[in-house]
Order: sequence, then structure tokens, then C-alpha cells
Amino acid sequence: MVRTGDRRRSRHAPSKTALAFALALAATAATALDVQGHRGARGLAPENTLAAFRTAIDLGVDTLELDLQVTRDGVLVVSHNARLSPDLTRDPSGRWLAQEGPRIHDLTLAELSAYDVGRVDPASAYARPLPAQRASDGERIPALAAVFALGRTRPDLRFNIETKLAPDAPADAPPPDAFAAQVVAAVREANLTARVTVQSFDWRTLVAVKRLAPELRTSCLTIETASTNNVAAKDGRGSAWTAGFDLRTFEGSVPRLVRAAGCDAWSPFYRNATPARIEEAHALGLTVLPWTVNDVADMQRLIDLRVDGIITDYPDRLLRLPGVR
Repeated sequence: MVRTGDRRRSRHAPSKTALAFALALAATAATALDVQGHRGARGLAPENTLAAFRTAIDLGVDTLELDLQVTRDGVLVVSHNARLSPDLTRDPSGRWLAQEGPRIHDLTLAELSAYDVGRVDPASAYARPLPAQRASDGERIPALAAVFALGRTRPDLRFNIETKLAPDAPADAPPPDAFAAQVVAAVREANLTARVTVQSFDWRTLVAVKRLAPELRTSCLTIETASTNNVAAKDGRGSAWTAGFDLRTFEGSVPRLVRAAGCDAWSPFYRNATPARIEEAHALGLTVLPWTVNDVADMQRLIDLRVDGIITDYPDRLLRLPGVR
């Protein structure tokens, strides 16, 4: 013990310099930007493949962002599209699919594993905005369990997993409650509850996840453009995507709608993330994670607005910005 007036310092008492440094570190940790690799690192490697996730991990992302489908035999697999895309998929003979392929929910894992998703068809329009993507021939659509296993190489790595389903396409996926139950079971079995966020545009799964596993973080995805809007009322009724929560009840406030749905985070299309909305979301206790931000100027603007994280196809660009690391 250091007596009052005793100038001698206990060996356990921190110096003012050490204390200031510790506080600075704590403040940095509390405000660090969550760098999320979209579909792994889609701009650099074939999306939603183990190659893309390895690339993202090697770059030093904080979180792997990925999409979930369910096979006919009940395996959670990582794919954005409900059906095999001709832009991304070659058949067992090595030929590009001539048209949209079968629904993943209609294939077994063994059947799905016959298809190669290790490069984008260079003749497709999909390939044009991805000139830096490096092919990785032989990649298969991975099971979620394989991505979790890969992520164990980094004990601090987090996962932001999106349930892909739609109210107007019920045959593409299990019913929302069943989908949510399967995701919760997989996360618990992997002992990754503290490292996983479940996100979706279809909030029915998010409400079900919170009911089954209140300890799991959920993130409400939103988009509001002229062609696509998953939160606005339509035909005099609330959106079918927001699990019964009606934007009109909240005077048009999307952050309040998200909070009412029980989400811990709001993940808006980046052009919808205005300063006022970000401030309102933070006041409600929400984490703000815009998607998909690929232009450096947009990244910097959102960082200046104090978003909590950014989802990007190019985590290398984001990681190079001053102050991100």
C-alpha cells in the first residue's frame, strides 16, 4: 500500500504515462472500425469461396461477411444466389452454365459439389467491375462448417452471416423459423455465439433468431432505391420483409423500425446512410454497418460520419486508409 504523502510508488501502481497509454488503447479498441470482407473479398477472389475467405483473413479483416443457402439434405452452404449462376458456375465437364441452374435448395451437398465456382465467366457483364479478382479454379460452394473451421485460425475473427430467403420466393429456402433454428444450432455447435452476427433483408429470420437465442447479435439489412425497397409500405400495407413491423408506425424512421424489430445493428445500403440517420441510430444504441462500399471517397465519408463498420468487396482499400488500423 502507498501511504498518503509517501512519494514511493508501489510496484503495482501504474505511472501516469502507463495509465494514459492504457486509456488510449481502450479508447482505440472501443472506436475501432469493423472491417468486413463482403462475400470474403469479392473484389479480389471468387465470392463466397474458401479462397475469398482466406484472402480476407490474410488481409486482416475483422469480420467475414457471407451468405447462406440450405441444400436439399439440410446442409447450410455459402452462396448469395438461390440458384446456380451462369456467371459464376461451370458444370462437371468444365463448361459454363448456359442459363440459370438448379435451385440450391433442390440439390444435395454431393450434387452441389460437382460444380466449380472458382472464377467469373470473363465474357459476362458480371466480370466487368471485378478486374482485380484472381481466379481459383476448383473451388466449390463451401459448407458453413468449413468457413467456421477456416476462421478458427484467427481467434478474434468474427462472422456476419446472412440468411438468404424472400417472402415472395418461399420455395428457395426453408421457412423462416426453421432457417433460423438451423443457423442457431450451427453457431452453438461451433461454439461461436460471441463471434457471430446474423443479418438478413427478410427480418422474419432475425426475429426468430432473437427468440431462440437472445444472446446472438442480429443486423437488419435495408435498401431504399427507386427499384428496390425492403422497408417501405406497399399497396397500403407494411413491407412483407420487415416481420410485421410497419415503417409508418415509426413516422418513416428506419433506425426506429430496426430497433423495434430487436436488431442490434442497422446495415443500410451505403447511399441511404445519411448523417442524420447515423446519428439517430447511434442514439438508439444501434451499430451502423453500411454495405457495399467500394469507393475510397465513400469509405472516408462514412468513417468521418463515425459508422461502426464498413462492408466492402475491397478490404485492402479500406485497410490502407489513415486511422483504420
